[in-house]
Amino acid sequence: MITEAIILAGGLGTRLRTAVPDLPKCMAPVAGKPFLHYLIKYLEKQGISRFIFSLGYKHEVIESFLNKELENSSVDFAVSVEDEPLGTGGAILKAAALAHSDSTIVLNGDTFFAISITQLSRLYKEKNADCVLTLKPMKNSERYGVVDIDLHQKITSFREKQFYAEGLINGGAYALNIPSLLKESLPEKFSFEKDYLEAFYGIRKFYGSEQDGYFIDIGIPEDFNRANIDFKNFSIKYL
Repeated sequence: MITEAIILAGGLGTRLRTAVPDLPKCMAPVAGKPFLHYLIKYLEKQGISRFIFSLGYKHEVIESFLNKELENSSVDFAVSVEDEPLGTGGAILKAAALAHSDSTIVLNGDTFFAISITQLSRLYKEKNADCVLTLKPMKNSERYGVVDIDLHQKITSFREKQFYAEGLINGGAYALNIPSLLKESLPEKFSFEKDYLEAFYGIRKFYGSEQDGYFIDIGIPEDFNRANIDFKNFSIKYL
């Protein structure tokens, strides 16, 4: 099983500024604690023993929190700081330089998706994959694009954001083969989703692991407010 994770937490969080004006998104207070607290605790329970945090905007705030949060923890962690925004792909590449393994889980610091790391890791190993996306079934949504897979779980297409009555969305959690990403000679700044996943799915071993666990992205005030209600009521289920 993959036991190392990169958490992307360098975003500015412009859409969330009205609700949380002066904090990085991952530090937004949810049910009395920074959102990142819940993500770390869940992943620890899933078997992640080493974290690499990719930081940018107000990274000092996050680093201070991490030093206290993980002070007495058995997990190891490292910090990768962007001097300027590198895009999701550039951030992953920079953080991957600190990885101890060729395989890592990649997640967004503003999204909680109750995935099974074991299930994701198993498919990644079985398929000898370059990347496995965790896909969330979603109904009546226009906020996300849709990802299609075949009977062997191989990615066959990415469809643009528009209204879909139902479909599988990219949950923003990946099992990634780092050497496979490095061999593409991508630029320092790039989008992982557009310039890697969507550009190479037809010629690389990209697969989808369908998982229907709890999912929330706190990137907009409406879902941030919902997270405060949800985690107050049932966070103990996950943590």
